[in-house]
Amino acid sequence: MPVDPFGPLSGAVATFDRAVDRRLEPLRANPTANRVLYAASEAGNFSLLWHALAWAPVALAPTPRRIARAAQVSVALGVESAVVNGPVKSVFRRERPEVPEGGRPHRLRAPKTSSFPSGHATAAMVAAAMLGRRSRLSPIYHLAGVVVATSRVHVRIHHASDVVGGLAIGVVLGRVARRILR
Repeated sequence: MPVDPFGPLSGAVATFDRAVDRRLEPLRANPTANRVLYAASEAGNFSLLWHALAWAPVALAPTPRRIARAAQVSVALGVESAVVNGPVKSVFRRERPEVPEGGRPHRLRAPKTSSFPSGHATAAMVAAAMLGRRSRLSPIYHLAGVVVATSRVHVRIHHASDVVGGLAIGVVLGRVARRILR
C-alpha cells in the first residue's frame, strides 16, 4: 500500500509544490533555459554525468589512486541507486506531475518509478560528496548537483518536494559513503 511521504504535512507540501511551479512558469517559457535544463536533466540519467566526471581523470592519466577514487564514486552511486530506486521509491509510490498541455518542448526520458524522492537529486548529492572529497572543485560539483536536481522540477518530472527530499537523502547517503569508502 502506498505511503503518503508527508503524512499530516501533505497540504503544506502540496502548497509548496504549487508555489514553486508558479514561480518556474516564466522560466519554462524561455527557450534557452529549457535547452539548458532539459540537457542537465538528461545528463543525470543513470548518473552518466557523475560517472563521466569520476572517470575522466583516469582517462587522462590512469593512476592507481585515480582508478580507486573513480571506482569508489561508481560504487557509491550504484548503492544509492539500488537503495533509492528500489525499497525507498516502492514504499512511497508518489504520482509524478502531469505532462504539460501540448507536451514538453524537448524529448525527455520519463521514468516509471515513483516520484518521491528524486533519484537525480540523491545521486547528485552522493556524487558531489564523493567527487568533492579533498577537492578544490567541491563547490562546483555541488552546484552542478543542484542544477541537475532543480532541472527535474523545471521539466515537470518531479515535484519540488521530491527534489528537496532527494537532496536531503543524498546528503546523508553521501556522508555515509565518504565514511565507509575512505
